Amino acid sequence: MINITVINGTEKHGVTYRLKEIFLTAFRNNANITEYYLPKDCPNFCNGCVNCMTKGENTCKDERYIGKIEKSLLEADLIVMTSPAYVFHTTGAMKAFLDHFAYRWMPHRPAPEMFGKRAVIITQCLGAGAKSAAKDIKHSLSWWGISKIEIFTGALMGDIVWERLSKKKRAELTKKVKKLSWKFAQTDYTKPAYTNLIIKIRFFVCRLMQQTLHKNDPEYLDGKYWAAQGWLGRTRPWK
Repeated sequence: MINITVINGTEKHGVTYRLKEIFLTAFRNNANITEYYLPKDCPNFCNGCVNCMTKGENTCKDERYIGKIEKSLLEADLIVMTSPAYVFHTTGAMKAFLDHFAYRWMPHRPAPEMFGKRAVIITQCLGAGAKSAAKDIKHSLSWWGISKIEIFTGALMGDIVWERLSKKKRAELTKKVKKLSWKFAQTDYTKPAYTNLIIKIRFFVCRLMQQTLHKNDPEYLDGKYWAAQGWLGRTRPWK
């Protein structure tokens, strides 16, 4: 059984929700699926106190939400992020969620588990904007260390209510999502996903920065973390 963690950028059960449900169909009998709905499961905005970066993630005012979700993300073999496009971007709830994970960006304390993970982003919109909404999410995932990220965008032109879409459009979207689902259902999750050159370059740039910071201040939290992971030496988070 594989573990799948789903972060839904809205509580609304609209077209994005339907596409996500179709994608998950191939996994229902052979996966442990944990879902979170925003903003219900992460109801507060990050207030920019930077405690997570300077004092540790456990000092975040919203740690009771973030800690639980992060545990699911770290245990997941596949991460699924969904969001309709709101004014060409991801939902405000999804943005607020991603803001809480600033400490997991590569210049700070990236989780080694993330470098071998796979992720799928599902977005849709009326007209344009799905790609830019997906880009918002992909930006954070890639800076967490994830290389294998697939994006599904559903551009709708006539309506944004699933039941009012034409049979042809529903069939077209269903076929495309099932194709993506089949691809990930056939993946061998016993092997970590590859880490591409872009991620490796980012890592080495951040490593140089952390080497200097740790040398100047051995008690600096991020530098101590990198040193503890062995990343300031020869150890790398990918295999």
